[in-house]
Amino acid sequence: MPRLVNGREAAPTYSNLVGFIFIFNLIVGTGALTLPGVFARAGWMLSLIVIVLLAIISYMTVTFIIEAMACANAIRNWQTLQALRQSRSSAENSENDDNADDVSLASGVEQVGDFERVPLTIQNREFHYYQLSHKFELGEMATLFFNEFGRIMFYLCLIVYLYGDLSIYSAAVARSLRDVVCEQTNETDTNNLMYWLGAFENNTSRACWKEHTISRLNMYRVLLIGFTLIFGPFVYFNVQKTKYLQMLTATFRWMAFTLMICISVKLLISRGAKGHPETFNVYGIPSLFGACVYSFMCHHSLPSLLAPLRHKSMVSKILSFDYIIICAFYILLAMTGIFAFERIEDLYTLDFLPYDVAYVDFWSGLLICIDYFLALFPIFTLSTSFPIVAITLKNNLQSLFLDMSQYESYSVILRLCFPLLAIIPPFCITYFTESLSSLVAFTGTYAGTGIQYIIPVFLVYFARRTCSELLGSGVVNRFQSPFKSSAWLVFVFIWSILCVCLVSINLFS
Repeated sequence: MPRLVNGREAAPTYSNLVGFIFIFNLIVGTGALTLPGVFARAGWMLSLIVIVLLAIISYMTVTFIIEAMACANAIRNWQTLQALRQSRSSAENSENDDNADDVSLASGVEQVGDFERVPLTIQNREFHYYQLSHKFELGEMATLFFNEFGRIMFYLCLIVYLYGDLSIYSAAVARSLRDVVCEQTNETDTNNLMYWLGAFENNTSRACWKEHTISRLNMYRVLLIGFTLIFGPFVYFNVQKTKYLQMLTATFRWMAFTLMICISVKLLISRGAKGHPETFNVYGIPSLFGACVYSFMCHHSLPSLLAPLRHKSMVSKILSFDYIIICAFYILLAMTGIFAFERIEDLYTLDFLPYDVAYVDFWSGLLICIDYFLALFPIFTLSTSFPIVAITLKNNLQSLFLDMSQYESYSVILRLCFPLLAIIPPFCITYFTESLSSLVAFTGTYAGTGIQYIIPVFLVYFARRTCSELLGSGVVNRFQSPFKSSAWLVFVFIWSILCVCLVSINLFS
């Protein structure tokens, strides 16, 4: 039976443990599958330093998002309180409503929207301003705290990131299917610049099967077209990732990552280290930085998970535990992989394809099934996420270019253009490149840096300034970031610019 508050059905909430698991599942995704490959190219010691440093900075900016969301709630509650006071003042001027007004003010708690009226003696306590009870998405906070230029820049950055997301999903699914269908090859030189830029001369000339003429690249493109035609039309509908679908994909994810780590550890024990990665390789920094930023990304979806959390005072502690465990998990996944395998694919699951493995008995057959499950794992999870991300991209494109309050007045043809605008560019990008390392590097380095570093810095800066003007400095934000000094904002901003510049120089020089 649903829980009732003041006679109304309360919004569903979940415990700290469930919140911890949801945030873990939100962060750990496709980016983790690219980490072993970038670790192998950048060197294990350099990779350890970079991933720990980026985990710390990512957690820092997550606390900025939490503080900004609390500030947005404070402004909303302040506005509601002003409306309440104006209503009370108007009522006091009306003799007929004097008695009713006195009863209302003396009766404690009454709902006005989502804000609770409280007696005047405690109306100004900060607890009733700074909350996380109302969900403010990043777009809403950008509209609240930024000017028109800032709002446009936010949406452009988010849209580019979502385009990158869809490109990575499409390439990962098509490439996984291609490598399962086609015969084995180990000739790809992932350190070659032409591979990075997507030329793929080898895949153009190399046949998918020895007895057929179709190339691996053409097979990849055929599968990409099929994937887009099957899942692209879902963008025209309102598809949501239900709780049960989320639980199913989370189960697949945990199974796959656990199996990959266990198999890698078994290989290390049984046959020793086959991989001999370098200690430092600065030429691997572009893909390493982009993959690490992409792997810790949760900022754009975090508000949706914070609002239903039952004990919101624990949110910073929950996130700190999440980041510590995820960082250790990433290191374990990548380090076991780069030493267990002689060569690491861009997509780690493809290293588990059962090439040259014969079926002998039940156990060998079981291992073959496990290997195929791991190779097909990205297809299961990314196919369910693709329509969700595409619809999110479509909605953000409409918010940027259309006045949503007048949406019904636009022509049907114009409204039908936005789903196509969400699907066609990622398809065109991935049609000409299958390099997941380059897609993740570009998405993580440029759009990811904007979403994960720069936008949280400006959000919390303008949120603090706005709340200080409205509420004064005496009202304390109990969700304030531990990194409350303005020096941390300057540090993160300068760090972001330096990283993007250095990665760009290293990538294009």
